Amino acid sequence: MEMRKPKYVNEILGLLDEHYSTDYKCYLNHENAWQLLIATMLSAQCTDARVNVVTKDLFKKYDSLEKFAGADIKELEEDIRSTGFYHNKAKNIISCANTIVTKYNGEVPNSIEALTSLAGVGRKTANVIRGNIFHEPSIVVDTHVKRISKKLGFTNQEDPEKIEYDLMRVLPKDHWILFNIQIITHGRGLCTARNPKCDECFLNKYCKSANKK
Repeated sequence: MEMRKPKYVNEILGLLDEHYSTDYKCYLNHENAWQLLIATMLSAQCTDARVNVVTKDLFKKYDSLEKFAGADIKELEEDIRSTGFYHNKAKNIISCANTIVTKYNGEVPNSIEALTSLAGVGRKTANVIRGNIFHEPSIVVDTHVKRISKKLGFTNQEDPEKIEYDLMRVLPKDHWILFNIQIITHGRGLCTARNPKCDECFLNKYCKSANKK
């Protein structure tokens, strides 16, 4: 398919590199692996900005995995309430912290299998950790990546895991992590979900949605 030819893909990646930084940037504030893991768990159905507000105090109160593992669930629920779905998030965070402390000697594991075996950790969260902490080429499929990848013809799937595998086939490994960072910026700025600025977008000639107008 034409959309998957290297020339087509490289043109898009070149434009993304030109318009956005090629620096690796994580939008969730953290100082270590377990903080990023918990912040990413909190980010489900929540904005990064809100998570950063919550974790500013949260990581002072619970300044170790052991403290999260021993947290009172009702108290933790109140601490993270504003991120939404706080019942499940609190339960998963405590369980996840317990497993890392007891099974992995307090060190966040780096394999996709070990990470996804943790409570509340799916492939998206696991790939955030693998990419940002362990610098393993990983593709993170969030709402921006899912939506814009379909517009660019990189995938026609709905399931995030299937999209991940499609993108692994389409994108060169050196852009796996970078693609997510750039597409988040693109999705928040030009290609917003509700009101995309197609006339201003430097990718509009490649976009299925823009070309339907």
